[in-house]
This record gives sequence, structure tokens and C-alpha cells, in this order.
Amino acid sequence: MAPVATDQLSVVFAALADPTRRAILARLAEGPATVNEIAEPFAMTLPAVSKHLKVLERAGLISRGRQAQWRPCTLEAEPLRAASEWMNHYRVFWDRRFDRLDAHLEKLARSSGTGTGSAGPARAGGSGV
Repeated sequence: MAPVATDQLSVVFAALADPTRRAILARLAEGPATVNEIAEPFAMTLPAVSKHLKVLERAGLISRGRQAQWRPCTLEAEPLRAASEWMNHYRVFWDRRFDRLDAHLEKLARSSGTGTGSAGPARAGGSGV
């Protein structure tokens, strides 16, 4: 049996690991929706969709409200921000690595006389990943 994640970041990443849950979050990014509205594009039962929603709710990625008979699900973005900040640390790491590789390749190209400018493919936006 796999260990159960207890820290919030692990719970968020576990929830995001499933493509159906990511699709649900993408739908909720457009605005609140009921379980029936969320379930429409999926070929699964309402109980199966509800299980996905429970995982997202436990991760803090959605909240469920009650407005009269309407029970909307709403995206909660704070856990996504925390995950993004954690990943950004590694984006910075890889950007530095790619910058050093670019410098090394340019040095090699200059010493062999085979190139002017960047020896490697350009990176869009400097993100490197």
C-alpha cells in the first residue's frame, strides 16, 4: 500500500496528477459550476465525478457552496500559487543551467571558429523548461 501524503503540497500535486481533475479545474477557472455542469463533458457517472471533486476539495483546490438549491463548486487558487512557487525555484535552477550551457556552447563555437552568436537553439521567454 502506498504511503498517504500528509503535507499540503503533496496533497495538491497528487490531486493535480489526474488529467480528469486538471480538466475539472480548467472548467472551474471559467467560473463556478454545479456537479452536473462539471460532469457534462466526461463519460463517467456522477458518483465518479463526485469522487474527483472530493479529492480536489481535500487538496483545497475547490470549495463547494450552497445557494438555495444550487450547490456550486468554485476554484480556490491559493494552493496552485503555492505549487507554482515551489516549481519556480526549480525553474530558476534550470534557467541558470541553460544559461551556463549557452555560454559554454558559444565559447566552443568561438574557439572552433564555426559560429557567430548563439550555438544552440533559442529558448522562448528565457524559461528554459
